[in-house]
Amino acid sequence: MRSATPWSEVFDQLLVATGETLYMVVVSTVIAVLLGTPVGIWLQLTAPGGLRPRPVLHKVLGFVVDLGRSMPFLVLLVVLTSLTRLLLSSTIGPTAAIVPLSVGAIPFVGRLVQNVLSEVHVSVVEAAVTTGSSTLRIVRSVLLRESAPALVNAVGVTAIALLGYSAMAGVVGGGGLGDLAVRMGYQRFNDRYLWSTVVVLAVIATAIQLVTNRVARGVDRRRTTSV
Repeated sequence: MRSATPWSEVFDQLLVATGETLYMVVVSTVIAVLLGTPVGIWLQLTAPGGLRPRPVLHKVLGFVVDLGRSMPFLVLLVVLTSLTRLLLSSTIGPTAAIVPLSVGAIPFVGRLVQNVLSEVHVSVVEAAVTTGSSTLRIVRSVLLRESAPALVNAVGVTAIALLGYSAMAGVVGGGGLGDLAVRMGYQRFNDRYLWSTVVVLAVIATAIQLVTNRVARGVDRRRTTSV
């Protein structure tokens, strides 16, 4: 009978894998937010009833966004193999996994941002329009500011989704906790590795949710005003 892996060895490998996972999630979340937010803003501006309605552009952009959101992440990993190799000269490791993670999350963030901005009360936007404010100023000072708490929560949702995607990326050589769970836990029938990675993933997801909830409450102007 094979002896159980010492916990000290499990913890050492968990520490490395957790660092790789956090690296993938943080970097891909930042990239997705930076590139996905403008997409969401354009979706909202060009929508019927938006500040700059462009029906054709809105439909084309919406189609591209929905196509990206509908593609399974494992399929996206395969499709973007050539792009990843072109950019990084490798398709293995946490850094390589950031490419499909970011590309897959951009349309996700875009649609989340559009949904959040569409919830800003129309009277607030109309009041800004009557003052002669430019579109850029309305976006920055009205739409983004009024929806700040919901936008923070959207970032949290994105980070948690990417946490799950990063685990899938580990299955095909992306590293991180997913790789550790499959390679050391599942393939070697080692429950200590398998369940330890599950616990760590759950802790990270919970921590992300708690942090985003706290930040969202901190930027909620309505809550601050009422207090």
